[in-house]
Amino acid sequence: MNFERYIATRISDSSESRFSGLIVNIAIAAIALSIMVMIITTTTITGFKNQISDKVFNFWGHIHITDGLSGDAFELIPIRVDQELLDTLSRIDHVAYARPKDIEDYDNMPPLQHSKGGVRDIEAFTVVPGIIADKTQFEGLLLKGVDQNYNLDRINDFIEEGVFVSFPDNEPSRDMLVSQSTARRMKLSVDQKLNVSFFIDGDIKKMQFRISGIYNTGLEEYDRRFALVDMRVLQGILGWAPDQVSGLEIFVDNLEDVNLINDFIYFELLPPATYSETVRNKFSMIFEWLGLVNVNERVINFLMVLVALINMITALIIFVLERTKMIGILKALGATNWSIRKIFIYNALNIIVKGVVIGNVIAIALCLIQKYTGVLKLREADYYLSEVPIEFNLVSMLMINVGSILVVTLFMLIPSLIVSQITPVKTIQFK
Repeated sequence: MNFERYIATRISDSSESRFSGLIVNIAIAAIALSIMVMIITTTTITGFKNQISDKVFNFWGHIHITDGLSGDAFELIPIRVDQELLDTLSRIDHVAYARPKDIEDYDNMPPLQHSKGGVRDIEAFTVVPGIIADKTQFEGLLLKGVDQNYNLDRINDFIEEGVFVSFPDNEPSRDMLVSQSTARRMKLSVDQKLNVSFFIDGDIKKMQFRISGIYNTGLEEYDRRFALVDMRVLQGILGWAPDQVSGLEIFVDNLEDVNLINDFIYFELLPPATYSETVRNKFSMIFEWLGLVNVNERVINFLMVLVALINMITALIIFVLERTKMIGILKALGATNWSIRKIFIYNALNIIVKGVVIGNVIAIALCLIQKYTGVLKLREADYYLSEVPIEFNLVSMLMINVGSILVVTLFMLIPSLIVSQITPVKTIQFK
């Protein structure tokens, strides 16, 4: 153990007055509180972003391929899907791609990008607007048709009652999966018959469905608009051929590859008049809201580090002033200013580490309680989730801890400069 660390260790657990001891305890508490708030904020916001994104992607996929004239709306404009295109898309397991030079923002793009994965799944869908009605009320609804290739693993967790739509071989199914919000408003229940009216090319077509199940994703603005049915029923109503659909949903292996794979598909694979876009762009409102959450995280972390800095600077200044006589004696014995400053920096580091350890223990304990009990609830219609989500991100937590220790320790160099202003002659006589 070197000289500076030895002195720091000897004085770390002692103080010249109760006041300085109180200040040190306050500094430890401030560090612990700051670390605790930052970890809880990070785990909560990570939970929000991941769980809400998963809900959107599970329901809609990552990339949509539609007719170029349909835009962001669900228009009754079909695309024809041939097996060759499906085979080409399904074989994408890796993309190394440079965007064409004639597109906007080309200069800001890397010359060649490599994906971490490829296309995991492809599903066709057809969306048709309709009106559901009973004896007392009616309501507009978008019926989303899917086929037998639909991956039930993505929707099973959201089904509250009943089962998913069936797909018999001999004829289209009349089953319908409605949202919990629609069921409550229309007072619907499983196995109940429901009449739906469609306005197709100026004509009214009516059809009766059976409610096979009730789902709830928590995305209220979308739940209340959509019901799931057998796609063959909608194709029959529209007079479309079996290979005509509203679009394709593409699921990718890695979320970070969405933009790259979308560009590759759009510029290199799709025929003219066919358009592809990411679900982030199609349903931008939710992802813009999640972007604002990121801003809140940065603001909170900045404020917490600022609180920790102010308290630590105050504590170190008081600690240095209280040890003025010791500083004078050490200088008289030949200690340099930097050597004495290191004593107080070591002391400050001891306080910081104690605060960080306490903050981590409390934060992780509170997060685990919430994760496994869900004691803190949320209004699902406003936040898309029924309880405060917790997801641990070890990299972010490590960055918070290491970053906080480094930043606060570096700032401790400022108050330690007081040491250089203290002279041995005056301080040894100081009482």
